Amino acid sequence: MPREPLGRVLVVIPTYNERDNLEWIVGRVRSAVPDVDVLVVDDGSPDGTGELADKLAAGDPQVSVVHRTEKAGLGAAYLHGFRVALERGYDVVGEMDADGSHQPEQLPALLDALEEADLVIGSRWVPGGSVVNWPLSRKVLSVGGNLYARLLLGIPLRDVTAGYRLFRRSTLETIDLESVQSAGYVFQTDLAYRTVGAGLTVREVPIEFVERVRGDSKMSRDVAVESLLRITTWGLRERVRQVRDVFSRRRIT
Repeated sequence: MPREPLGRVLVVIPTYNERDNLEWIVGRVRSAVPDVDVLVVDDGSPDGTGELADKLAAGDPQVSVVHRTEKAGLGAAYLHGFRVALERGYDVVGEMDADGSHQPEQLPALLDALEEADLVIGSRWVPGGSVVNWPLSRKVLSVGGNLYARLLLGIPLRDVTAGYRLFRRSTLETIDLESVQSAGYVFQTDLAYRTVGAGLTVREVPIEFVERVRGDSKMSRDVAVESLLRITTWGLRERVRQVRDVFSRRRIT
């Protein structure tokens, strides 16, 4: 079935204490794909990130800012940004970290892939993908976590935790954003799982992921534990559903 043209694109960049990175990353997005708009969603950063975002928006009509009053997690920030994007009539909504891990110069490759997909994920773990400045222990943890999620949830994706993404508007409208409760990084797995479960097309595009060189990582033990518990819960629920389906078919026959 022919797909609709991509139309207007908005990249959502959540921030918390990213003053050192924000102007740099926004400038790279605007240079890499000048037609793309940027929405900064700041969670009340005490370092002045929000004020800098306002300054950038004042000087560029394609940059806008949403100020939130609390640090409520990556998922909450993205959901707020998604709602704003849909309200403003955007056709494509993207996710990108503020720290430079997701290189804006690779955004055209994701946009090209979205021509034939409902969701595109910039993947570290497909052929051609890579990570820079990660120790072996972190690579093993990421690959292992993705394998665990893939097997438990039964979804054919190599990098379900990746946060460099493009959604079509129709995808976000299909997967029931209002019911999403994931606050941390497991939000990424949640939305990928919902998209696959809805029968939509997901494409993974290889990217080079570069570990941040400025500022502090937002990953923590609590975030990792939340991800593990939620993925396990979803996986067990899926297995229960599959067992029920088997018994239902047997009763019918």
